[in-house]
Amino acid sequence: MLIDLAAAFSELRDDTSTRVVIVTGAPPVFSAGADAGLKSSMSDEEKRAQFATRKSQFRRLFERGNAVLENLEQTTVAMINGHAVGGGWGLALACDFRIAAAEAQLWIPEVDLGVPLGVATTTRFVRLVGPGRAKEIIMGCQRYTAAQTEAMGLTHRVVPGAELAKATHEWAQRFASKPARPLAEMKARINTIARAAMPEVNAMTEGFLDRG
Repeated sequence: MLIDLAAAFSELRDDTSTRVVIVTGAPPVFSAGADAGLKSSMSDEEKRAQFATRKSQFRRLFERGNAVLENLEQTTVAMINGHAVGGGWGLALACDFRIAAAEAQLWIPEVDLGVPLGVATTTRFVRLVGPGRAKEIIMGCQRYTAAQTEAMGLTHRVVPGAELAKATHEWAQRFASKPARPLAEMKARINTIARAAMPEVNAMTEGFLDRG
């Protein structure tokens, strides 16, 4: 599935007819992250052993797809229509905007399962909420309501699940109606600044003076 997802994002990247991309899941789960085959009957030790055998392959494929998604020229919106767990929350963070159903819960269970969260997803948390809050979310492994993630700035809007599709498409339409090129350029600039801090303002970024 991750290979197919990355292929779909790559295809969208070169599709000039697509102006906004909406990423969503199948309720009650937006994305459960790695398919670790965990069962409620397992002990904590058994869950950790099972999860550790699958995490590295998942992370490699997952981050490959997320990198393509994050760098799409189009505006991207995560329609979080259910729980977002581990890598599933990371998938949402790779989008430009996140609209969540009020019923959704989001959490990062990796540490409790005996493995670290992937570097790229960890980086996105630090960029969005700072190191202190990122430590709380990733190291604490607690569940958050959609409203709590909105208060932290990780979700842009929370609505009742029955209204989610309408609210997300209205949000997407705001950006689909804007001029595509400056929108894409501003997205690329913001992403670059977030990765590398403030670039030097010079002729390469803002043009040359007209000296007559």
